[in-house]
Amino acid sequence: DLYIKFVKERTEIEQSYAKQLRNLTKKYAKRGSKEELDCKFSNHASFQDILNEMNDYAGQRELIAENMMTSICVELTKYLQDLKQERKAYLADAKKAQQNLESSFKHLESTKKRFAKEWAEAEKATQQAEKTENDLGATRLEVEKAKHNVHVRTHTAEECRNDYAAQLQKYNKEQNLFYYTEIPQIFNKIQEMDERRIQRLAEGYCQFSDVERKVLPIISKCLEGITSAGKKIDEKQDSLLFIEQHKSGFERPADVEFEDYTQGIKPATSDSSLHPPKVRTKLWPFSKKHKVNLTPDRLFLKWYHFLPMKPYDKDFSHLPPEQRKKRLLAKIDDITKELQKTKDQSDALEKMKGVYEQNSQMGDPSSLEPQIAETTQNIGRLRGELAKYETWLSEAVGGEDSSNVINNNTQHVVVAPDQSQNIYTESDDEFDDKGCPIGQCTALYNFEGNSDGTISITEGELLSMLEEDNGDGWMRVLRSSGEEGYIPSSYVKLGL
Repeated sequence: DLYIKFVKERTEIEQSYAKQLRNLTKKYAKRGSKEELDCKFSNHASFQDILNEMNDYAGQRELIAENMMTSICVELTKYLQDLKQERKAYLADAKKAQQNLESSFKHLESTKKRFAKEWAEAEKATQQAEKTENDLGATRLEVEKAKHNVHVRTHTAEECRNDYAAQLQKYNKEQNLFYYTEIPQIFNKIQEMDERRIQRLAEGYCQFSDVERKVLPIISKCLEGITSAGKKIDEKQDSLLFIEQHKSGFERPADVEFEDYTQGIKPATSDSSLHPPKVRTKLWPFSKKHKVNLTPDRLFLKWYHFLPMKPYDKDFSHLPPEQRKKRLLAKIDDITKELQKTKDQSDALEKMKGVYEQNSQMGDPSSLEPQIAETTQNIGRLRGELAKYETWLSEAVGGEDSSNVINNNTQHVVVAPDQSQNIYTESDDEFDDKGCPIGQCTALYNFEGNSDGTISITEGELLSMLEEDNGDGWMRVLRSSGEEGYIPSSYVKLGL
């Protein structure tokens, strides 16, 4: 019983451990948008492989608990019940033999007491006969009567003596049988039963380790899989993939031409000469002036501080050309899959309607009309969205056939920025349409808005929110001085 209780508690520990492992792997398993799920970084993929191996490892711990419960606890419990029944039968046999011996002893005592009583009566009758014979006044008849009484009593006493002797012999034989045969046999059976119990318990002890040893090869494979996942990480490939995913697509600026004022010819006045590109020296994200923790996301945000800031649209026009093209391709892929799924659903509804029309007992065809109408409407909506995004993609790839880009996502078309649009031009009236604040936020860090469309903020400053973060990492705010512009969302916290 004690060992069974111990194993049960061990199985509970194993089950709890496995459950916690599964919850842990589920917590860190890849979740989120399709773009995150399709990440090709080897270190991310290896981490997911490790989580899968840990999930399999948890399954082996559950298998250990299950096998311990079935092969040890259940079987030992059944074996223990059989032992208890067998022991109960042996004890019942010993009790019965004991009762038989006690009954024989009581009968012996009874015959002994009767023999003593009858012998006393015979002696008393003998004394009475002698007294009557010596009495001179006694008649011959009285003397004969006394002698006859002595004879009868003596005969009865002899019979009781013989019964007592026979019963004594019988009791001694039964007592000898009880102490030398029956009880030793019962004790030997109990001893043999207990030895079998100990042997079965020893087997249970060995099973305790055998159960876990059987799953060790699979556990070793899980651990080897974790090691293999760590070894297959390619840091060079991940680095190149990160660069490919986040490259802006813009060309590097050309050299500044020398303006020779000694010739006496003044160059024509233009916006570019009156307002030279002030942000050229701030294009490089590793400026000593902004020493911050440049994680990949912050580095990427800082990289296009030089871009003209504007409210972001669904066409991803706020992104650099390469990034815009990738986002549009991903969106077109999602819409295409959703459209195919909706078409399959529509086909299934049409088939079901046909079945209902042929066999009215299975259902009412008219009950499917609302669902068919809804799926038809969804198909039209999705086709419209698909056409819209394909048009935007055609614009993003510079007028090329967008279908070629959709069918071959690996072919990247580098589109040079429109030379007629100077991306460094100051945009003074970009935020002329001031909107109503939609909330308050507090600056967590200092931020210097060095590019067009951004503003500088100081730590602890209270700001009014004009536009929320649309998923690009930027938000539009209004300072108490009336100045407004874009700042990184990670630099503020919502509320006062």
